[in-house]
Amino acid sequence: MKVHVIPTGNFKLDGGAMFGVVPKTIWNKLNPSDENNMCNWAMRCLLVETESKLILIDTGIGNKQSEKFFGHYWLNGEHSLLNSLKAAGFNKEDITDVLLTHLHFDHCGGAIERLQDDSLELTFPNATYHVNEAHWNHANNPNPREKASFLKENFELLETSNKLNFLRENEIFANCIEIKVFNGHTIGMIAPLIHLDNGKKILYAADLYPSAAHIPANYVMAYDIQPLVTMKERQLVNDLALKENWIFFYEHDLSVEASKIAINEKGQFYAIEHGELANLIG
Repeated sequence: MKVHVIPTGNFKLDGGAMFGVVPKTIWNKLNPSDENNMCNWAMRCLLVETESKLILIDTGIGNKQSEKFFGHYWLNGEHSLLNSLKAAGFNKEDITDVLLTHLHFDHCGGAIERLQDDSLELTFPNATYHVNEAHWNHANNPNPREKASFLKENFELLETSNKLNFLRENEIFANCIEIKVFNGHTIGMIAPLIHLDNGKKILYAADLYPSAAHIPANYVMAYDIQPLVTMKERQLVNDLALKENWIFFYEHDLSVEASKIAINEKGQFYAIEHGELANLIG
């Protein structure tokens, strides 16, 4: 098995929204904001290569929305989904499976692409697309707070193309990816736990831990629909990750690709061994 980091570009989000009730005097030291209070964040995906499958986890923001829409998020950076796949030695036709942690636009937008004639088609024509069923139902019947994050053009073609599969909590997908489901950020979000051949485990942290700065349980985003649930979920994951020495892979941390975690004398969890994923997995 091999894993390949697939950067898809960066975007900006309000720092206060990303850190919730944590004061700016604290979070601004972790991810400094610009004059508009916006912090820059990565959209970093992961490609898992096994003997029989090529599994892409998340797809970035895609190309379907208007300039006005994208203008709210200050897209930047030199990377794109398809170019990063090519740099890793693959074409979009090679992907056998796309695992979508959840259907917010910055995680699933690249699953479907807009063509020059304005029509839509699956970006990965030979792939099966996987989500959690409870999340699929939630995304298709969103609450008013999340409605703006669920854009039907990003995922409705998955169902009509008969390319959609539902993954269950604790299911072992492709004999190497353990499906972990969380409900604090959004209902039914998947954070895949990848079991490597050498015995190490990588948690694709999705929006449970958007960055290494979000390791403390109370550093909860304002975007989370159930912040107290997020805190409980993180506490449980932190305890298990520390015990089993997991590697955390961060989808949105601009400067930290991966880390392990530790606990200090005050009982507070924090990130250690910051670095590139390849160096941590050995």
